[in-house]
Amino acid sequence: MKGYNLNIAGYNIRFESGTDGPELVPSERLTGYICFENKPDILIRVHSGQFILPHRAEKVFDAPFVEELNGIRIKKNDDFWSIYKYNDDLFIKIIFPGSAERKEAILQYSLTGKDWDLWFDNTNKESDPMEYPLDGLILYYLTVVHGDIMIHASGADHAGHGFLFCGVSGKGKTTMAKLWDKEDARIIHDDRLILRREGRSYVMYNTPVYNNDVPNRSRLDRIFIIEHGERNEIVPVKDAESVSMIMANCIQHNWDPGIIARLLDSVSAMIASVPAAKLFFRPDRSVIEFILENEQRQS
Repeated sequence: MKGYNLNIAGYNIRFESGTDGPELVPSERLTGYICFENKPDILIRVHSGQFILPHRAEKVFDAPFVEELNGIRIKKNDDFWSIYKYNDDLFIKIIFPGSAERKEAILQYSLTGKDWDLWFDNTNKESDPMEYPLDGLILYYLTVVHGDIMIHASGADHAGHGFLFCGVSGKGKTTMAKLWDKEDARIIHDDRLILRREGRSYVMYNTPVYNNDVPNRSRLDRIFIIEHGERNEIVPVKDAESVSMIMANCIQHNWDPGIIARLLDSVSAMIASVPAAKLFFRPDRSVIEFILENEQRQS
């Protein structure tokens, strides 16, 4: 196809293939997000062919290709993706991991404009404009543009109450999602969420990772920064401390002070509205009962 729209985390993303562009083929994990509301928040035009970065473009961020094995991060390659800045334009140069040939792409975008461009430097007639890592990069910079939050966390909706559990790898996000799933809670996601302010409330959205994903959302009522523990315990944290802990779990590219400040403002505003605490937990059903009993006492 030459164009389609995706509804991810409430963002309407329009992809269009230019006259020089490839056929656009969304991957299986994105088919549940295709929508037919053609009022995009962002338009990304897709092209085939080599794009030459401006001569004076400055590299401002460099990300090596890192894989995680048994909780240990291992750098596999120095070449993955890099960000360049030239005047008001930003460019992400991507070298796709695992490709038999050196497959590259460049995304040209702006934090103020609604029209972006994506070049695939190959002769393939078909391309997925949300191929990893483009998916996460596009979604991350949409959160930056809109002042939203992208975070490593799992989320569950139990009887209309939305709980978020954030933490670095190994702290128990997936374990927590599995425990809530056994209690017939609706799992929003088990690893990567987008948080958005809607009216006076905050909403958590899933992002496409698995092949059977469909758009999912829940109101956000409580935030827990999680740690495994010998017993279940909720420890209150002060505003500044909770902001710091949540920031540590946010996905962020710290190359621009303005982006950092914008995220800090967004997290601070959220904490003023959504209660947060540190949660030490046993990885069994007792933590579910503990949280629900605590919520009843608070209400």
